[in-house]
Amino acid sequence: MDQVIVPNATTADTADTTAGRSVADAPQAAPRGFTAKIALAEFGLFGALMPPVLVTMALRIGEVAPATKTSSLSLVLGVGAFFAMIANPLVGRLSDRTTSRFGQRRPWLVGGVLGGLIGLALIAFVPSIPVILAGWALTQTSYNASLATLQATVPDQVPQSQRGKVSGALGVALTLAVVVSLLLASQVPATVAFLVPAALAIVLVGYFALTLPDKRLAAKPGPFSVRAFAGSFWTNPVKHPDFGWAWLSKFLVMFGMVAPSSYLAYYLMSDYGVSTEEVAVKTVTLIIVSYLCNAATAAVSGLLSDRAGARKPFIIGSSLGIMAGLLVLAFAPNYGVVLLSQVIIGIGGGMFYAVDMALVTEVLPSQQDAAKDLGVMNIANALPQSLAPLLATVLLAVGGGDNYTLFFAVAAAVTLAGALSVTRIRNTR
Repeated sequence: MDQVIVPNATTADTADTTAGRSVADAPQAAPRGFTAKIALAEFGLFGALMPPVLVTMALRIGEVAPATKTSSLSLVLGVGAFFAMIANPLVGRLSDRTTSRFGQRRPWLVGGVLGGLIGLALIAFVPSIPVILAGWALTQTSYNASLATLQATVPDQVPQSQRGKVSGALGVALTLAVVVSLLLASQVPATVAFLVPAALAIVLVGYFALTLPDKRLAAKPGPFSVRAFAGSFWTNPVKHPDFGWAWLSKFLVMFGMVAPSSYLAYYLMSDYGVSTEEVAVKTVTLIIVSYLCNAATAAVSGLLSDRAGARKPFIIGSSLGIMAGLLVLAFAPNYGVVLLSQVIIGIGGGMFYAVDMALVTEVLPSQQDAAKDLGVMNIANALPQSLAPLLATVLLAVGGGDNYTLFFAVAAAVTLAGALSVTRIRNTR
């Protein structure tokens, strides 16, 4: 049964706390089975979304346009990430304002996975770079609509004391989703690799949406003005400095993590002479090893963070671990050391994913705009995916081309800056 909430509450009803919430608004306990259900939904979403980012899109574009594969991949991933960056906060804001009888979050959750299926079908069936570009833009827009509303259900439904546990479950779900979907991608035709995870996302996110005790607004909010539209992409970091520093830290660390991942296949062929026939298996192996380490770390980090009552030390430690792994990757003399780098990055990434969501929900300025602010925060996820291909084009060209050492070393330096940014957050440990 849906919860009914009244917007525009009085000042007394919305007294500010460290997370911008009132005691009356804050959930007292997560609904029964919520953690398992949202983890399954996260598994479905990222199982469909991440394999193209990591490997299957590179392979598909290599088939369609082998002569321009690097520039075409950068274009497709960059444009798709731009649409993700727009969709996440905008749909978050629209979700906060939704008065549908089906709830605030439910329509966006279901609509997003349906749109994602259509986008991935275009990529799978039409051998054309412009169509692949359009399909990926639709896919990123749709899945980020679902992601924005999925994450907003955490502050909607879960008290702060349980968010490390939920965040850890989401981290495990994300990493297992990538491992399972990539194993599938390495064994089946491209069409199946794109469409089966998309169909599973519909089932798992649909189940979560249908069983969610979703909130409903009791009255319509004010008109959605141009100012409100512009505000969908902005949360004032001067007025809310903890939110601003958390955003910057997330952006920098995510840049370090995502920048190299899409180029691993090309790196193996360029620097280690891996053949076209072998590169898919070797790339998938690297990613699976990284994400298995990721899952193992995420499984315990969220719980340890809850018990310690602290988030920042885990985020700093994870960022330094990712930085170290990137440096190993940058100077690896052989494939075995590249594999070691993915173990190190996986360990750091698991800790980051497990605790980052919990930290972010504790610096939100407002419960009433939770989905919008989480959407703004998720720009820090999407923006690196747009900027990294642009930077890669420049850095890889230094010294005659394929300068992956410089590219990965710069990513390590950016990640270190992210670790330092966390220390500036004041009102949470």
